[in-house]
Amino acid sequence: MSAPHSAPSTATAVQETTRATLPGPKHPLDPLTPDEIVAVSLSIRRHTAAKTDIRAIRFITTYLLPPPKRAVLAFLGIPLDPGEEPEPKTEIVRKAEVDFFDVVSGNAYNAILSLKDGEWEVDSLEQLPEGVQPQITVEELLLCEDIIRADERVQKLAADVGVLPEQLHADGWAIGYDDRFPKKARIQQALLFARFSKHDNLYAHPMDFIPVVDSIAQKVIHIDFPPHYRKPQAGAPDATFTQHGLDVELSVPSTAPPPLAADALAAAQRERIPPPREAWDFLPDLMAQKPGEAFKVRDDVKPLHVVQPEGVSFKIDGHELEWQKWKMHIAFHHREGIAISTVTYNDDGNVRPIFYRLSLSEMVVPYGAPEHPHPRKHAFDVGEYGMGTMANELSLGCDCLGKIHYMPGSYVAHDGTAVVIKNVICIHEEDAGLLWKHTDFRVGGRSHAVRSRRLVVSMICTLANYEYIWNYYFYQDGNIELEIRLTGILQVYAARADEPNAFGTTVAPGINAHYHQHLFSIRVDPMVDGLHNTVVETDVLPLPAPPGSPANFAGNAFTTRERPIAAAHEGARDAGYATDRRWTVVNPRRRHAASGQCAGYTLGVRGATVPLMAHADGAVARRAAFARHPLWVVRDHEGPAGGRMWPAGKYVPQTRGEPEDSLPKWAQGDESLVGEDLLVYITAGITHIPRPEDWPVMPVEFVRLMFRPVHFFRSNPSMDVPGANDSHSRAAFENGDACCSD
Repeated sequence: MSAPHSAPSTATAVQETTRATLPGPKHPLDPLTPDEIVAVSLSIRRHTAAKTDIRAIRFITTYLLPPPKRAVLAFLGIPLDPGEEPEPKTEIVRKAEVDFFDVVSGNAYNAILSLKDGEWEVDSLEQLPEGVQPQITVEELLLCEDIIRADERVQKLAADVGVLPEQLHADGWAIGYDDRFPKKARIQQALLFARFSKHDNLYAHPMDFIPVVDSIAQKVIHIDFPPHYRKPQAGAPDATFTQHGLDVELSVPSTAPPPLAADALAAAQRERIPPPREAWDFLPDLMAQKPGEAFKVRDDVKPLHVVQPEGVSFKIDGHELEWQKWKMHIAFHHREGIAISTVTYNDDGNVRPIFYRLSLSEMVVPYGAPEHPHPRKHAFDVGEYGMGTMANELSLGCDCLGKIHYMPGSYVAHDGTAVVIKNVICIHEEDAGLLWKHTDFRVGGRSHAVRSRRLVVSMICTLANYEYIWNYYFYQDGNIELEIRLTGILQVYAARADEPNAFGTTVAPGINAHYHQHLFSIRVDPMVDGLHNTVVETDVLPLPAPPGSPANFAGNAFTTRERPIAAAHEGARDAGYATDRRWTVVNPRRRHAASGQCAGYTLGVRGATVPLMAHADGAVARRAAFARHPLWVVRDHEGPAGGRMWPAGKYVPQTRGEPEDSLPKWAQGDESLVGEDLLVYITAGITHIPRPEDWPVMPVEFVRLMFRPVHFFRSNPSMDVPGANDSHSRAAFENGDACCSD
């Protein structure tokens, strides 16, 4: 998978004189404005100039350090327990957190600042330990391309296969795991492609070597040549794989990385492979120009409009959004993308809290080819690059249909100015089919149909070749859904025409798309009717009594078995297909009047979970240990630098094992999880076995998570939604009939 969008071409750098583009904060969770980002940068520069020997700074991240959860709930008037009064309001100090580099020494630093009397003051400044690398920036990823084009060895290798330096393009990736390089060096691997015209699909022309660059020194420090599979030769280690029902014998010199001092091309024991030359364009005007092919855009598609003649049904006040009975806070985050906080539902005048925060906390995209250096391809698109910094500026009528409200977002540039993405979050309403219907056939077939409408909060992010579409849906029946759509272009590598292929799919001549996975860690900070929650695990079990027995004569009985996840060491949970296992966040202090069960929200992971295919002792499983289980439950521990946020660790680039500040470390010991302030991490995703139909651009694939109320409402909360009565609907053809009865 992944590296960034091409440049901040969809974003605007905010300078000192032109930075008043976003409103000031109204809410304690409002993200830093561009003005605040610039002011924080200025305070860092002043502090380091006066009190340290740091003279040249490269800013990496600047973002809001959220205030304590209880202080925010008191500010909003949300009680900690059902039926209680909110806690008294307390002073909330606005804080910022910054990561930056000393460009001269290469040392990385973390700073925390507070806003006091209108000025940002540095509270703490700490040098990060050796080898700890902050997030890789958009500017560094773009710099990678300049570095490889200027390198004489790269130029020579490209020329040997007919490619000019200006035709070279690089997707900068974090190095992943490669302990041949020093810990302190800030390293990227450059996945290379050629582009033979301005808008040519560069991924159709993969190069056959991979430079490694030092981002601080700005130079190529090594070049890798992946080996290629061939039919077994005498003396070479062989392996037999079954693919497409056939046994395939493969031989490769070794999947291990050669020593840095070795001749990498000789170690790979292979000849050079020129990039494929066939154009696989995706832009219609270029496809129409392809010789020998007749292409035209379909002309039998009639317009389909989304019309809301009376406007939208939601209200926006700064970052706070209200839609029918829902209320929430929407924010841009440089790392997570969309962060949705303080979600409440107005239940007939009783405002009930459901989630304190929902967000994407991490993801990993491990590729399955074992030959070096392909195992380094396991991108952490949140922790290594930042999903928010890769977000698109959305286009009206293209990315979003209907009446749209857009929200901007901003992040810091290397020089401390703010980069603003104007239309980064899209908010709109859309029809979602039938919500419920019933026909009373006994009295003439009278029926009542209610159509579902949903509120959509969305973002689209481009990480080099892949696009991720993030849709948060809020429904009228109390359901919340997170839908992830995956599209874009496959990450590919060059292959010989006769090369065996056990770890990928040949999607076009000379183009190998490796098998891979997309595994997302969704952070759920629940507050179901307050902060004292428990996660209950439910298994559906057939009654063990056999057919013919008094207890189960017909053999059809099944029941449920529930158990609370009580302690931290129980917090890592596995799915159970045989028992249709599900999990529910409940509040033991509120019970349903009829069922007597605790009010709760189910966590809809069924059908969205896949196992991590990498070996449990391998580099990927150690670095992305969150992906070992589909569900984790831990206590939330807030502190001066925030709570438990990042399941693969706060600083992800170049980690060499399982970080101490990671999810598996939190899920240890006997700490109680019953009736506590909890965090739930859901691992969901897909295993992508590429198809030729995914080339040259992949149709969307889906990952869906549904959060549903259970014993939460007295009855169906959508009974008051108006019945379906769309006066704009018409019969499709003149001789057709349209009818709707009530």
